[in-house]
Amino acid sequence: MIPTELILIILMPFVGTLIGASSAVFMGERVAARFQSTLLGFASGVMVAAAVWSLLIPAIDEAEAAGGVAWLPATVGFLAGVGFMLLLDVLTPHLHIDSDTPEGVRSSLGRSTMLMLAVTLHNIPEGMAVGVVVAGALSGQVEMTTAAAATLALGIALQNVPEGAVVSLPLRAGGNSRLKSLAYGAASGAVEPIAAIATILLIEHLLGIFPYLLAFAAGAMIYVVVEELIPESHSGRHSNIPTIGFAIGFALMMVLDIALG
Repeated sequence: MIPTELILIILMPFVGTLIGASSAVFMGERVAARFQSTLLGFASGVMVAAAVWSLLIPAIDEAEAAGGVAWLPATVGFLAGVGFMLLLDVLTPHLHIDSDTPEGVRSSLGRSTMLMLAVTLHNIPEGMAVGVVVAGALSGQVEMTTAAAATLALGIALQNVPEGAVVSLPLRAGGNSRLKSLAYGAASGAVEPIAAIATILLIEHLLGIFPYLLAFAAGAMIYVVVEELIPESHSGRHSNIPTIGFAIGFALMMVLDIALG
């Protein structure tokens, strides 16, 4: 049975998404256009820092402590995570912000649904990452602590605030009701606790390859950043704004991980 504090950790990223999505209730089109690039840049910075400090470095440390080749699990797991997200990207019908051309397999789904699915794809690796670290803390067999899990979940929750807003605000600006905009934004984050719990259940039988799983989650997160978040953040006129947001997000997550993890 999962302790209450770890259940709360698993739910933290979804709460972040819910807070961001709720902004659709009181923010309008002008605010959405102004801050969308900054929010995406911030989310990218947090995810990159989390992938490095919370996942890749622990993967290397775990492999080294086990007496293996330190870089091998990190490299193999990282590339496998990238490949996994590439497959999901190809198979899942979704639509990116400021785009009228859907990606993935052909579908008759509406624009709002495909926009939500695009952010849902972002959230799958984040839920997996939290699940991997929580599973490590639960097992007691690897050097992973509840504090490390809480730090990662907090960082992802922080970057989910802008991600939730990025879903709900364009929907609201496009004429959808406040309730519908909020519901779609919140639904995009519901996959995170599901992915986290599924990962925990799976890892109970795979602790022998724990470093690979940490790196797998990192690769999946980096894929999302490079393939989607950074290009979307630079789609506007002021490309320096998302860069500043990235730097702030990266520095914040780095400080959280080193100070609290």
